[in-house]
Amino acid sequence: MNLRTRRSFFVPGMCCAQLFGRFIGYSDIFAFRSNDYRILNFMTHQANFPQVNGHVPFEVSRTLLEKYNQAVPRYTSYPPANLFGPFHSSSYRQALEASNGQKPDNISIYIHIPFCHKICFYCGCNSTRMGQTEQVNAYVDAICRELEMVRQHLAPHRKVSQIHYGGGTPNAIAHTHLNRINRLIFDLFPMAEQPEIAIECHPGYLNEEYIKALVDARFNRVSLGIQDFNLQVLKTVNRDPSRLPVDEVMRLFRKYNADVKINLDFIYGLPGQSPESFAQTVSQAIAHAPDRIVTFSYAHVPWIKKYQEALDRAGLPAPDIKLKMFETGFRLMAEGGYREVGMDHFARPDDEMVKALDSGTLHRNFQGYCTRQTTGQVYAFGVSGISQLHRHYVQNTKDITLYIDTISRGEFAVEKGVALSDSEVVVREVINSLMCNRFVLWDELETVLGVDAAEIRRIVHFRDEDFVGLVDDGLVEVSDQGVRVTSVGRFFIRNVAVMFDPAFKGGNLTYSKSV
Repeated sequence: MNLRTRRSFFVPGMCCAQLFGRFIGYSDIFAFRSNDYRILNFMTHQANFPQVNGHVPFEVSRTLLEKYNQAVPRYTSYPPANLFGPFHSSSYRQALEASNGQKPDNISIYIHIPFCHKICFYCGCNSTRMGQTEQVNAYVDAICRELEMVRQHLAPHRKVSQIHYGGGTPNAIAHTHLNRINRLIFDLFPMAEQPEIAIECHPGYLNEEYIKALVDARFNRVSLGIQDFNLQVLKTVNRDPSRLPVDEVMRLFRKYNADVKINLDFIYGLPGQSPESFAQTVSQAIAHAPDRIVTFSYAHVPWIKKYQEALDRAGLPAPDIKLKMFETGFRLMAEGGYREVGMDHFARPDDEMVKALDSGTLHRNFQGYCTRQTTGQVYAFGVSGISQLHRHYVQNTKDITLYIDTISRGEFAVEKGVALSDSEVVVREVINSLMCNRFVLWDELETVLGVDAAEIRRIVHFRDEDFVGLVDDGLVEVSDQGVRVTSVGRFFIRNVAVMFDPAFKGGNLTYSKSV
């Protein structure tokens, strides 16, 4: 067994989508009174959503919050990216070839566009200010060349089921570039019947011409990074507001494609926010009736992203105030008819991810939570992108000039990566099952992994007695079949996940805290 010792979670230069597990991330851990919710039925896969009784408040137990506010990994990958080592172009070729015989067979493509017109002070992504036109053109040329290079090593029958553009700000560049990349993908790869083609957009840079061009380029899911409707908050964090009214942006997308799916993204925990102001933002978001609403908790890492120091000077909300923002937003979302899928993500009851959660088939990769039908091995293109293959993680260089030069020589611009051991594949599947569907069922894992259930328990160092505290606190239920997270425990999911991680070493302050 080759389980590596952990050091830190946050990875400088990781892209937004791949850092936060777009579109969903477990960024904070909370609890609330269990009598507000129906506990999950341990013997079924059905995840019951909280039932709101009038205006009963969603309260978080401060005792549990204090107890479990620990430095723990976020598990956007296993092993985490900070444990990647040097990786070379020839090794990536071998990994690509090997991925053809591994599952899942379908392909997910991630495209990283690092450019932004200006940098928001809260940003933890791999972003850079917009360069000269020549640099942008050369970068897009390199992405197209990288796509052609990777295609040469993949089996011709494999289909693309998912494409995601992250950044940076993908719509900071000309829409003709995005259309060119998409057309090349469609020419190079066979497509699944209904692929998801998603893009993260800054609404400050959208007009009707650009919106129509995105629809013409076959984008069918759009994530609008609103962050907050309060203009003063946006000014404080150096974020431009939407160029058009948000309802007009949504109307235009649906004008050109009635079936387009729209997410609205927000951040709480920023200077100038309060529970009252965030309630107004959430209420306004619900009134727009998007397909999904995402409320990310702000991750403050000024020792890595120096410009975040500006938010220290502006004054960040106290932890209890931030917690009240979460409670208020969660309650309003439930009352507004949205289902919770993951700590930060809310969707309409008929959404495919809600259905996947209810049936126990929710999955995730670096592009976010998704159904098993759309989940593929992830092949990433552009600077800092991380490919997530069955047996390998491989990350491209973060340097734009080096990326362009290396690709132009016909070499892959990979910088680091890791080959997973048999044991790490098992641990990854166990933790993914927990994080996605809130249960670990030994017999199901035995079927999925082809590994005896007793051996799975041995690999993750599972012992009933280690879960006594979590059971006593009402966070999990343990039986001979496995472990199921309760409706309270899902807000402490990362604390539960570390119980299945034999490589985790507590007490390292470089991990993000639960709150």
